[in-house]
Amino acid sequence: MLSRRSILLATFVASTTALTVASAAGPQPFNEAAFTQAQKDGKPIFVAIDASWCPICKAQKPILADLMADPKFKDLVYFTIDFDSQKDLVRRFGARAQSTLISFKGETEQGRSVGETNRRSIAALLDKVL
Repeated sequence: MLSRRSILLATFVASTTALTVASAAGPQPFNEAAFTQAQKDGKPIFVAIDASWCPICKAQKPILADLMADPKFKDLVYFTIDFDSQKDLVRRFGARAQSTLISFKGETEQGRSVGETNRRSIAALLDKVL
């Protein structure tokens, strides 16, 4: 018979593992401390500025999800910024429209695109920081 302690421990380990996998593979809401640390560490960084109502953003999401599943992008730090509710960040990154994608290698911007839904073009933007 399983004890309450072993059930709680198994639940904790499963949830921690799921969170680790999700944060490594998918986007996370923009976090200033995490962004700054990734820049200092010289990591490849990707920022997607999107809006829930944007049809181009909706078209980008499955492409980005597919690309992020590729092992070559496993070390990429991927942030999202909401175009409507995070106007200060939109201005900071110089985005004039939703569906803006920006790639960084450490502190240096390597490329950006606006309104891009071509898988090859998005992949090329991500490849610039590897």
